[in-house]
Amino acid sequence: MMKRSFYTVAVATVCMAALGSVAARADLLDDVMKARKVRIATDLAIPPSGMVDGNMKPTGSDVETAQLLAKDWGLELEFVQTTGATRIPNVQTNKADIIISTLSVTPERAKVIDFTKAYAALQSVVGCLKSLEVKNWEDLKGKTIAVSRGTTQDTELTNMKDRNLTLARFDDDATMVTAALSGQADCVATSATIVNQIGVKNAARAFEPKVVIRNFDLAIGLRKGEPRLTEKLNEWITTNLKNGKLNEIYKKFHGSELPADMRG
Repeated sequence: MMKRSFYTVAVATVCMAALGSVAARADLLDDVMKARKVRIATDLAIPPSGMVDGNMKPTGSDVETAQLLAKDWGLELEFVQTTGATRIPNVQTNKADIIISTLSVTPERAKVIDFTKAYAALQSVVGCLKSLEVKNWEDLKGKTIAVSRGTTQDTELTNMKDRNLTLARFDDDATMVTAALSGQADCVATSATIVNQIGVKNAARAFEPKVVIRNFDLAIGLRKGEPRLTEKLNEWITTNLKNGKLNEIYKKFHGSELPADMRG
């Protein structure tokens, strides 16, 4: 009888400890609101989504989206500088609360982080020098395609083993674009927006989209298991798609409107 009682008490103690541990684990939304600050991972080297202006201040469509969010929630905004490869680790290791950085929704990423509903869209393409005759995947054989490490383009092209593509990986979009402008690569895999930016200051190295890889939804990323924060972010996105503010930001920097079905 004493053994049974001891066992019962032991189990109850373990259960209470477990419940206490869950209760002690602060909810991220509560943490953010209590701190009165939101830490947002944003790549500032991928114009026009993220960049710095002449006064070295952050600007771009993702930057203004982050600024609008912080303003609407009455929070201080802290940008956590990131690259394509470090965006997800930043929220997994609590260096950032959320990601607003051209983060496209993929099944692979959804296994390790959660996504909000889409706030913008991205056309992923292979772009090449305008002078190159490239109309399909077959025309890309034998050409080196520059790509930013850890991006969806990197993943997509790496998995196209049957196409025998030659990839040159760079740490971020800025160095990838530099490689294109310097002649290290005549093709790049990135967003159509970035492709159209290449060569603006050097017409001799002007690029254009050649082959569409895929169209992606862009969403806000956050660590797994934060349903309250996800819900609040979704409400904010819905509101600002309907009132046109997110579309205004996108059009300002990308020169085109969001898809009609996204604008509602």
